[in-house]
Amino acid sequence: MWETNRVYPMEILKLIKNDPWLAPYKDVIEGRHQYVVNKKNVLTQDGKITLSDFASGYLYFGLHKTPEGWIFREWTPNATAIYLTGTFNDWKKEEAYRMQRLENGVWEIVLKEDLLRHEDLFKLWVEWPGGAGERIPAWIRRVVQDDQTKIFSAQVWNPEQSYQFKKKKFKPDTAPLLIYECHIGMSTNEEKVGTYTEFRQNILPRVKSDGYNAIQIMAIQEHPYYGSFGYHVSSFFAASSRFGTPEELKQLIDEAHEMGIAVIMDIVHSHAVKNEVEGLGRFDGSYNQYFYADGRREHPAWDSLCFDYGKNEVLHFLLSNCKFWLDEYQFDGFRFDGVTSMLYNSHGLGESFMTYADYYNGGENIDAIAYLTLANELIHQVNKNAITIAEEVSGMPGLAAKVEDGGYGFDYRMAMNVPDYWIKMIKEKRDEDWHPSSIWWETTNRREDEKTISYAESHDQALVGDKTIIFRLIDADMYWHMQKDDHSFTVERGVALHKIIRLVTASTINGGYLNFMGNEFGHPEWIDFPREGNGWSHKYARRQWNLVDDKNLKYQYLGAFDKAMLEAIKGVRDFQKEPIVKVWDNDQEQILAYRRKDLIFVFNFSPTQSYTDYKLLVPPGEYEVVLNTDAPQFGGFGLADDTVHHFTQADPLYKEEKKEWLRIYIPARSAVVLKKK
Repeated sequence: MWETNRVYPMEILKLIKNDPWLAPYKDVIEGRHQYVVNKKNVLTQDGKITLSDFASGYLYFGLHKTPEGWIFREWTPNATAIYLTGTFNDWKKEEAYRMQRLENGVWEIVLKEDLLRHEDLFKLWVEWPGGAGERIPAWIRRVVQDDQTKIFSAQVWNPEQSYQFKKKKFKPDTAPLLIYECHIGMSTNEEKVGTYTEFRQNILPRVKSDGYNAIQIMAIQEHPYYGSFGYHVSSFFAASSRFGTPEELKQLIDEAHEMGIAVIMDIVHSHAVKNEVEGLGRFDGSYNQYFYADGRREHPAWDSLCFDYGKNEVLHFLLSNCKFWLDEYQFDGFRFDGVTSMLYNSHGLGESFMTYADYYNGGENIDAIAYLTLANELIHQVNKNAITIAEEVSGMPGLAAKVEDGGYGFDYRMAMNVPDYWIKMIKEKRDEDWHPSSIWWETTNRREDEKTISYAESHDQALVGDKTIIFRLIDADMYWHMQKDDHSFTVERGVALHKIIRLVTASTINGGYLNFMGNEFGHPEWIDFPREGNGWSHKYARRQWNLVDDKNLKYQYLGAFDKAMLEAIKGVRDFQKEPIVKVWDNDQEQILAYRRKDLIFVFNFSPTQSYTDYKLLVPPGEYEVVLNTDAPQFGGFGLADDTVHHFTQADPLYKEEKKEWLRIYIPARSAVVLKKK
């Protein structure tokens, strides 16, 4: 139907100009960019329509209420007949509900208004050469599961009063972006599935109070298996009904905006669930409607299906999906899951990615790259203030560079090296071998022209079989020694390192910082969703907020520190843009110091050695302590007097550099932040 063989003149891309090491791959990079340009021109009919116009399939397909009645459309090119069946006709195949075939594999049916009612259940009965089966519509916006039979069905959703957004315009605060990653279902203290309403009433106020300005919600798109964490999507346009109604999700987003909190959706376009009745597996009986039909069809590691991004009908579906969530629910952007898997035909499995040549060896999925680039362009066309984040582990250059510069257009990329680094440090290194030079390198090593989201741990590090940072540090002692007046060396070490790790990660950002729900106060144990292996228990698929609220427990200290840490960062305008200047590092003494504008960050990673009058060369002036990990209110020992102001001392040797000596006391295994007055 569409072609992509046009060629357009272009100049050398800025991505290559900014990085001379990319010069040997100029032809490949420019060829990719040209492929995207050509594809866009095909989809937009050489500019006669916009990408946003093209990505409006959700306004045409699916079920819609019109003045003439109900109209339903579906794209099923391999079908020979389609019927609507549901509670309105006792799930029978009737001629009155038979759809008519239009052009290009599109089917349509128009029904009188009284034939469908709000909350009616329905499915499609699809027939194809050699077979037939029940299907849930691909573009449907509401899917529910029967409590008794566990069967999923599409649902007519047409409430008398649809939710009207109060906050008409919202611009996210990205100076810096402070993300609270969360999951609606496991956000409750109770052993059950939480709801949109409970999250809005109970969790949003916590997020606001703690100082985060964005939430990143997982598992929104409907998924048959709760334990998949939302990563095996079946219905891409349906907000998961296990958490509540579309109206309740809209109210959650609206009230978050009123609090100044952006709402980012964890979107899954890297693969889809294999289910055929609930999902898109063989929607019209064929194997290649949405997915590859050959050996590339199944993801070798995820037990899922891989989209064929080379088909423009698939691009239409996925791009429309992006626009839908922005338009219908007012989400402020997306964190794209599994980007590495999309970029390479190997899905990145078994790849080392040690040199630039590994990114340009012919193993790239050019169609997936084109989709991601066009998705970013579309999203920012629909909402210029939208946020896009790539979850990508290989380090592909240009991922968060502008499209016009030869990049893929993401606003941020996840700094996935950082959490892996902290796990390695905790597991493999003695405390005495934590070298500041290594920590500095790992937390600041990134491409200068691409913004990142730094984090010490996300939900990934908390899944069953793994451990959170706090659990790696304290382990079983968390069960017995977290009382406020209980003095355990293991717990005190863990609490101290938990704060230091977070501070050095958050204070070295060049874009944003992320924390997973509950980890800010050291939530114990792992995440394990209800499954057969654990007796379908919700015990580990919830958040125990009572722990941080209990003033007799030490969790309060970690929660209070996290809040104070974010306050310190937000105290500097556009903190993430301020250059990070190393003041000093010494691996033998285990001291690291750096400054950002008027803030000086000093870390002592030594487990045993405290330093009195430790000298650092900094801009001259008077400094006051604004944050100290060792302060009593954060569970520390209070060994330093934080009310004392520090005055620099001149040294003729450094007069021309405009630096003077700052002398401070820095206890073992602690960090302090000083601000120039």
